[in-house]
Amino acid sequence: MTLDPVLARIDANLDAATERLLDLLRIPSISTDPAYKADCDTAADWLVEDLKSIGFEASKRPTPGHPMVVAHSGGDGPRILFYGHYDVQPVDPLDLWDNNPFEPQIQDTAKGKVIRGRGSSDDKGQLMTFVEACRAWTKIHGTLPANITIFFEGEEESGSPSLTPFMRENAAELTADIALICDTGLYGEHTPAIITQLRGLLGDEITITGPNKDLHSGMYGGLAMNPARVLAKIIASLHDEDGRITVPNFYDGVPELSNELAAAWDDLKFAEKDFLGAVGLSIPAGEKGRRPLEMIWSRPTCEVNGMTAGYTGDGFKTVLPSKASAKISFRLVGMQDPFKIREDFRKMVEAMIPADCSVSFKDHGAGPAGQMSTSDPAFAKAREALTDEFEKTAAYVGCGGSIPIAGYFKSILNMDAMLIGFGKDDDQIHSPNEKYDLSSFHKGTRSWARILHALTK
Repeated sequence: MTLDPVLARIDANLDAATERLLDLLRIPSISTDPAYKADCDTAADWLVEDLKSIGFEASKRPTPGHPMVVAHSGGDGPRILFYGHYDVQPVDPLDLWDNNPFEPQIQDTAKGKVIRGRGSSDDKGQLMTFVEACRAWTKIHGTLPANITIFFEGEEESGSPSLTPFMRENAAELTADIALICDTGLYGEHTPAIITQLRGLLGDEITITGPNKDLHSGMYGGLAMNPARVLAKIIASLHDEDGRITVPNFYDGVPELSNELAAAWDDLKFAEKDFLGAVGLSIPAGEKGRRPLEMIWSRPTCEVNGMTAGYTGDGFKTVLPSKASAKISFRLVGMQDPFKIREDFRKMVEAMIPADCSVSFKDHGAGPAGQMSTSDPAFAKAREALTDEFEKTAAYVGCGGSIPIAGYFKSILNMDAMLIGFGKDDDQIHSPNEKYDLSSFHKGTRSWARILHALTK
């Protein structure tokens, strides 16, 4: 089957494809808020009907939470599984949006036209690039060039509680030769990228309790132990002067960056001053002696994501708080064991608690790092296809974030995944005024058409 007519079809039908995306974006499928349960169902139904319209055998599958959408094309060629998620983040604070987040618009900006609305980049716009590529293939050739399964989740933005049980129960149906994930971005403004490694994630919350009630700081200050002081000491102890994390055994399983990968990342000419400058910073933190990209993509981290203690309202209240708490996250790499790290972290914290204070912990999830092997010929084929579309050599990159589904494809379905996306750093995902460049939507669709063609050669 020839590629050029498919690309021409995509170009000619960009307006219609964009209107379909706008229709999907109008559905407020916020998975974490029970008030939007019916809307999540509506989004799943919309996708089922759209996939049926282009020849897929599609169905909505119930879970204890929001439904999955599973669709099959049948046919010859390699078996390919495509994953995306139709749920979106909440829109708060609403007053920071320039327009209703669920009344998407096409807007002109200094950099070109953008699709503005919640979910435009994460992940409805991204998943629809693949759907539109399939639509063009079937319109031109009457069939797809591969045996494709589409798997859309409705709980990615709320922790994916139903995902792994569903994958285990339906492993035979979902297993393919390779998985494709479109929930990532370009490297910079114009360079396509294939993510080959992802950091894992461990979240823990600690709460230190001292006195049985908040105390007057004039009456008790200096004599009574302040849980906020204990918490501050613990947090200050998590890193040494060189930025290394002090949790015992933390670096077990952390690999050193290979010379080959170091050279490839150096070639990307990452400008840390521009990267930090965009968020009002200028001095790199983290481990001394490490490359900036290395610290973002292939080194583990320990970060404080939130702290609470005492009075935090307007004005001033002189109390010694009864409790102090912090949310701590660890990004993990290589073969680090998140459960062993949690155990060692908690032991370290417990050893720092004074005798008349106590500590409790709350688990906020754990997942290991993911590493994709580029030795699979599919990676080279996809890289060539992306390079042809963007006319810039596609980069193999790491990802500082965590996308657990990639690891689940390996651990549950025993298949590798390629993570290819077309978002940009300024898409403002999870934030007010989220957008997706119209060029990302267009070139993303063309890219998937090229990749499907390349994988079936």
